[in-house]
Amino acid sequence: MIKTYLFNNHEQKMISNFGLEHVNDYLANPDDLLWIDLFDVQNEDLFQVAKIFGFHPLAIEDCLHDSPRAKMDDYEDYKFFVFHALRYNEESDNEITTLELNAFVGPNYVVTIHKHKLKWLGQMDAICSRHPKYMDKGADFLLYTLIDGITDEYFPILDRISSRIDELEDEMYDQEVKEVTEEFLALKRTIILIRRVIMPQRRIFLTTNGKWKFDIREENVPFYTDLIDHLERIVDSTETYRDLVNSALDTYYSIISAKSTEKLNVLTVISTIMLPLTFVTGFFGMNTPLPFEHSPMATVVICIFLIVLTWGMWRLFKNIM
Repeated sequence: MIKTYLFNNHEQKMISNFGLEHVNDYLANPDDLLWIDLFDVQNEDLFQVAKIFGFHPLAIEDCLHDSPRAKMDDYEDYKFFVFHALRYNEESDNEITTLELNAFVGPNYVVTIHKHKLKWLGQMDAICSRHPKYMDKGADFLLYTLIDGITDEYFPILDRISSRIDELEDEMYDQEVKEVTEEFLALKRTIILIRRVIMPQRRIFLTTNGKWKFDIREENVPFYTDLIDHLERIVDSTETYRDLVNSALDTYYSIISAKSTEKLNVLTVISTIMLPLTFVTGFFGMNTPLPFEHSPMATVVICIFLIVLTWGMWRLFKNIM
Protein backbone atom coordinates (compact mmCIF):
# COMPACT_ATOMS: atom_id res chain seq x y z
CA MET A 1 0.00 0.00 0.00
CA ILE A 2 1.36 3.41 -1.03
CA LYS A 3 -0.03 6.58 0.50
CA THR A 4 0.97 10.04 -0.70
CA TYR A 5 0.59 13.42 0.97
CA LEU A 6 1.59 16.86 -0.23
CA PHE A 7 1.53 20.13 1.66
CA ASN A 8 1.08 22.97 -0.82
CA ASN A 9 2.79 25.89 0.89
CA HIS A 10 1.43 28.52 -1.49
CA GLU A 11 -2.20 27.51 -0.99
CA GLN A 12 -1.67 26.22 2.57
CA LYS A 13 -3.61 23.03 1.89
CA MET A 14 -3.13 19.28 1.81
CA ILE A 15 -3.29 17.02 -1.26
CA SER A 16 -3.36 13.26 -0.74
CA ASN A 17 -3.68 9.96 -2.58
CA PHE A 18 -2.15 11.07 -5.87
CA GLY A 19 -0.14 8.89 -8.26
CA LEU A 20 3.63 8.53 -8.27
CA GLU A 21 3.76 9.97 -11.79
CA HIS A 22 3.17 13.43 -10.28
CA VAL A 23 5.99 13.20 -7.73
CA ASN A 24 8.65 14.95 -9.82
CA ASP A 25 6.29 17.86 -10.47
CA TYR A 26 5.61 18.29 -6.77
CA LEU A 27 9.31 18.02 -5.85
CA ALA A 28 10.10 20.97 -8.12
CA ASN A 29 8.79 23.46 -5.55
CA PRO A 30 11.21 23.56 -2.57
CA ASP A 31 8.58 25.22 -0.33
CA ASP A 32 6.19 22.27 -0.58
CA LEU A 33 6.58 19.10 1.48
CA LEU A 34 5.97 15.61 0.11
CA TRP A 35 5.43 12.54 2.27
CA ILE A 36 5.19 9.06 0.74
CA ASP A 37 4.38 6.15 3.06
CA LEU A 38 4.99 2.62 1.77
CA PHE A 39 3.44 -0.18 3.81
CA ASP A 40 4.18 -3.82 2.98
CA VAL A 41 4.79 -3.00 -0.69
CA GLN A 42 6.12 -5.28 -3.40
CA ASN A 43 9.76 -4.98 -4.38
CA GLU A 44 8.78 -3.50 -7.75
CA ASP A 45 6.99 -0.58 -6.04
CA LEU A 46 9.94 -0.01 -3.74
CA PHE A 47 12.40 0.06 -6.63
CA GLN A 48 10.09 2.41 -8.53
CA VAL A 49 10.13 4.90 -5.66
CA ALA A 50 13.89 4.46 -5.28
CA LYS A 51 14.36 5.27 -8.96
CA ILE A 52 12.28 8.43 -8.70
CA PHE A 53 14.29 9.79 -5.77
CA GLY A 54 17.65 8.24 -6.69
CA PHE A 55 18.06 6.28 -3.45
CA HIS A 56 21.27 4.30 -2.98
CA PRO A 57 21.00 0.50 -3.54
CA LEU A 58 22.52 -0.19 -0.10
CA ALA A 59 19.77 1.82 1.57
CA ILE A 60 17.13 -0.08 -0.38
CA GLU A 61 18.78 -3.35 0.64
CA ASP A 62 18.45 -2.27 4.30
CA CYS A 63 14.74 -1.69 3.70
CA LEU A 64 14.31 -5.20 2.33
CA HIS A 65 15.94 -6.84 5.37
CA ASP A 66 15.33 -6.23 9.06
CA SER A 67 18.08 -4.21 10.66
CA PRO A 68 18.99 -5.17 14.25
CA ARG A 69 19.72 -1.60 15.39
CA ALA A 70 18.72 1.98 14.69
CA LYS A 71 21.07 4.08 12.57
CA MET A 72 21.46 7.11 10.33
CA ASP A 73 23.34 7.08 7.00
CA ASP A 74 24.31 10.34 5.28
CA TYR A 75 23.95 10.24 1.48
CA GLU A 76 24.61 13.99 1.01
CA ASP A 77 21.35 14.74 -0.84
CA TYR A 78 19.27 12.92 1.77
CA LYS A 79 19.53 11.08 5.09
CA PHE A 80 18.49 7.48 5.63
CA PHE A 81 17.18 6.48 9.07
CA VAL A 82 16.28 3.15 10.66
CA PHE A 83 14.07 3.27 13.76
CA HIS A 84 12.21 0.66 15.77
CA ALA A 85 8.78 0.71 17.36
CA LEU A 86 7.65 -1.91 19.87
CA ARG A 87 4.72 -4.30 19.95
CA TYR A 88 3.90 -5.65 23.41
CA ASN A 89 1.80 -8.74 24.11
CA GLU A 90 2.21 -10.02 27.64
CA GLU A 91 0.35 -13.27 26.95
CA SER A 92 2.56 -14.25 24.00
CA ASP A 93 5.65 -16.44 24.24
CA ASN A 94 7.59 -13.60 22.60
CA GLU A 95 5.93 -10.88 24.61
CA ILE A 96 7.77 -8.02 22.92
CA THR A 97 8.77 -7.62 19.27
CA THR A 98 10.32 -4.82 17.25
CA LEU A 99 8.69 -3.15 14.27
CA GLU A 100 11.12 -1.47 11.88
CA LEU A 101 10.52 1.92 10.30
CA ASN A 102 12.83 3.16 7.53
CA ALA A 103 12.81 6.84 6.57
CA PHE A 104 14.45 8.80 3.75
CA VAL A 105 14.56 12.52 4.54
CA GLY A 106 15.41 15.06 1.85
CA PRO A 107 15.13 18.86 1.60
CA ASN A 108 11.39 18.82 0.89
CA TYR A 109 10.32 15.19 1.14
CA VAL A 110 10.07 12.26 3.53
CA VAL A 111 9.67 8.65 2.39
CA THR A 112 8.76 6.07 5.05
CA ILE A 113 8.88 2.30 4.52
CA HIS A 114 7.62 -0.35 6.94
CA LYS A 115 6.45 -3.97 6.71
CA HIS A 116 4.10 -3.88 9.71
CA LYS A 117 1.24 -1.61 10.67
CA LEU A 118 2.29 1.12 13.07
CA LYS A 119 -0.40 2.59 15.29
CA TRP A 120 1.03 6.11 15.27
CA LEU A 121 1.37 6.24 11.49
CA GLY A 122 -2.27 5.27 11.23
CA GLN A 123 -3.18 8.28 13.38
CA MET A 124 -0.95 10.55 11.30
CA ASP A 125 -2.62 9.29 8.12
CA ALA A 126 -6.04 10.33 9.46
CA ILE A 127 -4.73 13.81 10.31
CA CYS A 128 -2.48 14.50 7.31
CA SER A 129 -5.22 13.52 4.88
CA ARG A 130 -7.16 16.61 5.99
CA HIS A 131 -4.91 18.98 7.91
CA PRO A 132 -1.30 20.27 7.47
CA LYS A 133 -0.67 20.04 11.23
CA TYR A 134 2.48 17.92 10.89
CA MET A 135 3.65 19.01 7.42
CA ASP A 136 3.78 22.80 7.56
CA LYS A 137 7.11 23.11 9.40
CA GLY A 138 9.48 21.25 7.08
CA ALA A 139 10.78 17.74 6.57
CA ASP A 140 12.74 17.80 9.86
CA PHE A 141 9.54 18.48 11.83
CA LEU A 142 7.71 15.68 10.04
CA LEU A 143 10.57 13.35 10.95
CA TYR A 144 10.35 14.51 14.56
CA THR A 145 6.61 13.83 14.58
CA LEU A 146 7.14 10.29 13.27
CA ILE A 147 9.83 9.43 15.83
CA ASP A 148 8.18 11.16 18.76
CA GLY A 149 4.97 9.23 18.12
CA ILE A 150 6.59 5.79 18.20
CA THR A 151 8.77 6.87 21.14
CA ASP A 152 5.73 7.82 23.21
CA GLU A 153 4.42 4.28 22.73
CA TYR A 154 7.34 3.01 24.82
CA PHE A 155 6.02 4.61 28.02
CA PRO A 156 2.87 2.45 28.50
CA ILE A 157 5.08 -0.61 28.04
CA LEU A 158 7.50 0.66 30.69
CA ASP A 159 4.60 1.41 33.05
CA ARG A 160 3.36 -2.16 32.66
CA ILE A 161 6.85 -3.54 33.30
CA SER A 162 7.02 -1.45 36.49
CA SER A 163 3.67 -2.88 37.62
CA ARG A 164 4.83 -6.43 36.86
CA ILE A 165 7.96 -5.91 38.96
CA ASP A 166 5.81 -4.71 41.89
CA GLU A 167 3.50 -7.70 41.49
CA LEU A 168 6.43 -10.11 41.40
CA GLU A 169 7.93 -8.61 44.55
CA ASP A 170 4.65 -9.37 46.33
CA GLU A 171 4.16 -12.82 44.82
CA MET A 172 7.67 -14.23 45.11
CA TYR A 173 7.05 -15.22 48.75
CA ASP A 174 4.08 -17.44 47.83
CA GLN A 175 4.39 -18.63 44.22
CA GLU A 176 6.10 -21.78 42.99
CA VAL A 177 9.79 -21.54 42.17
CA LYS A 178 9.38 -22.37 38.48
CA GLU A 179 6.62 -19.80 37.86
CA VAL A 180 8.45 -16.91 39.53
CA THR A 181 11.77 -17.74 37.89
CA GLU A 182 10.19 -17.86 34.41
CA GLU A 183 8.47 -14.52 35.03
CA PHE A 184 11.72 -12.90 36.17
CA LEU A 185 13.60 -14.21 33.13
CA ALA A 186 10.85 -13.00 30.77
CA LEU A 187 11.05 -9.53 32.33
CA LYS A 188 14.83 -9.48 31.97
CA ARG A 189 14.61 -10.43 28.30
CA THR A 190 12.04 -7.68 27.70
CA ILE A 191 14.13 -5.02 29.42
CA ILE A 192 17.30 -6.07 27.59
CA LEU A 193 15.50 -5.91 24.23
CA ILE A 194 14.15 -2.41 24.97
CA ARG A 195 17.66 -1.24 25.92
CA ARG A 196 19.12 -2.79 22.78
CA VAL A 197 16.55 -0.92 20.69
CA ILE A 198 16.57 2.45 22.42
CA MET A 199 20.31 2.98 22.96
CA PRO A 200 21.25 3.30 19.22
CA GLN A 201 18.09 5.32 18.65
CA ARG A 202 19.16 7.81 21.30
CA ARG A 203 22.66 8.15 19.82
CA ILE A 204 21.21 9.34 16.51
CA PHE A 205 19.89 12.51 18.13
CA LEU A 206 22.80 13.30 20.43
CA THR A 207 24.73 16.42 19.45
CA THR A 208 28.46 16.46 18.79
CA ASN A 209 30.21 19.66 19.94
CA GLY A 210 26.79 21.30 20.03
CA LYS A 211 25.99 20.32 16.42
CA TRP A 212 23.21 18.05 15.23
CA LYS A 213 24.04 15.14 12.94
CA PHE A 214 21.57 16.39 10.33
CA ASP A 215 20.02 19.73 9.40
CA ILE A 216 17.33 20.98 11.77
CA ARG A 217 15.60 24.30 11.47
CA GLU A 218 16.16 26.65 14.39
CA GLU A 219 12.46 26.78 15.24
CA ASN A 220 12.32 22.97 15.40
CA VAL A 221 15.31 22.51 17.73
CA PRO A 222 13.16 22.61 20.94
CA PHE A 223 11.12 19.69 19.62
CA TYR A 224 14.23 17.57 19.13
CA THR A 225 15.50 18.60 22.56
CA ASP A 226 12.23 17.31 24.01
CA LEU A 227 12.62 14.10 21.99
CA ILE A 228 16.09 13.55 23.47
CA ASP A 229 14.60 14.05 26.94
CA HIS A 230 12.02 11.32 26.22
CA LEU A 231 14.72 8.94 24.98
CA GLU A 232 16.84 9.65 28.06
CA ARG A 233 13.87 8.90 30.30
CA ILE A 234 13.37 5.57 28.57
CA VAL A 235 17.05 4.68 28.94
CA ASP A 236 17.02 5.66 32.63
CA SER A 237 13.85 3.64 33.21
CA THR A 238 15.28 0.51 31.62
CA GLU A 239 18.41 0.80 33.75
CA THR A 240 16.31 1.23 36.89
CA TYR A 241 14.04 -1.70 36.03
CA ARG A 242 17.01 -3.88 35.18
CA ASP A 243 18.53 -3.18 38.60
CA LEU A 244 15.17 -3.78 40.32
CA VAL A 245 14.72 -7.13 38.57
CA ASN A 246 18.27 -8.22 39.43
CA SER A 247 17.82 -7.17 43.06
CA ALA A 248 14.44 -8.89 43.31
CA LEU A 249 15.88 -12.02 41.71
CA ASP A 250 18.78 -12.04 44.20
CA THR A 251 16.31 -11.59 47.05
CA TYR A 252 14.18 -14.41 45.70
CA TYR A 253 17.15 -16.76 45.50
CA SER A 254 18.05 -15.81 49.07
CA ILE A 255 14.51 -16.67 50.17
CA ILE A 256 14.68 -20.01 48.37
CA SER A 257 18.06 -20.71 49.97
CA ALA A 258 16.73 -19.81 53.41
CA LYS A 259 13.70 -22.07 52.93
CA SER A 260 15.94 -24.91 51.78
CA THR A 261 18.20 -24.43 54.80
CA GLU A 262 15.18 -24.43 57.11
CA LYS A 263 13.90 -27.67 55.62
CA LEU A 264 17.35 -29.19 55.88
CA ASN A 265 17.54 -28.21 59.56
CA VAL A 266 14.20 -29.89 60.24
CA LEU A 267 15.34 -33.07 58.52
CA THR A 268 18.61 -32.96 60.47
CA VAL A 269 16.74 -32.62 63.78
CA ILE A 270 14.48 -35.53 62.89
CA SER A 271 17.45 -37.68 61.89
CA THR A 272 19.35 -36.76 65.07
CA ILE A 273 16.36 -37.60 67.27
CA MET A 274 15.79 -40.90 65.49
CA LEU A 275 19.42 -41.98 65.82
CA PRO A 276 19.42 -42.85 69.58
CA LEU A 277 15.92 -44.30 69.31
CA THR A 278 17.05 -46.61 66.55
CA PHE A 279 20.10 -47.59 68.61
CA VAL A 280 18.09 -48.43 71.73
CA THR A 281 15.41 -50.39 69.89
CA GLY A 282 18.05 -52.17 67.86
CA PHE A 283 20.04 -53.04 70.97
CA PHE A 284 17.07 -54.52 72.81
CA GLY A 285 15.87 -56.24 69.67
CA MET A 286 18.93 -58.50 69.45
CA ASN A 287 18.35 -62.25 69.57
CA THR A 288 20.66 -62.72 72.61
CA PRO A 289 19.86 -63.09 76.30
CA LEU A 290 19.51 -59.70 78.06
CA PRO A 291 18.86 -58.82 81.71
CA PHE A 292 15.15 -58.45 82.64
CA GLU A 293 14.10 -59.50 79.13
CA HIS A 294 11.29 -61.60 80.58
CA SER A 295 10.01 -58.83 82.85
CA PRO A 296 6.94 -56.86 81.57
CA MET A 297 8.29 -53.78 83.33
CA ALA A 298 11.35 -53.74 81.06
CA THR A 299 9.18 -52.83 78.07
CA VAL A 300 7.45 -50.09 80.04
CA VAL A 301 10.74 -48.64 81.26
CA ILE A 302 12.24 -48.69 77.75
CA CYS A 303 9.16 -46.94 76.26
CA ILE A 304 9.21 -44.28 78.95
CA PHE A 305 12.94 -43.79 78.39
CA LEU A 306 12.43 -43.36 74.66
CA ILE A 307 9.63 -40.83 75.19
CA VAL A 308 11.66 -38.82 77.69
CA LEU A 309 14.71 -38.94 75.41
CA THR A 310 12.68 -37.72 72.42
CA TRP A 311 11.08 -34.90 74.42
CA GLY A 312 14.42 -33.83 75.87
CA MET A 313 16.17 -33.71 72.48
CA TRP A 314 13.23 -31.81 70.98
CA ARG A 315 13.42 -29.17 73.75
CA LEU A 316 17.17 -28.92 73.32
CA PHE A 317 17.01 -28.37 69.56
CA LYS A 318 14.11 -25.93 69.98
CA ASN A 319 16.16 -23.75 72.32
CA ILE A 320 19.21 -23.88 70.02
CA MET A 321 17.28 -22.99 66.89
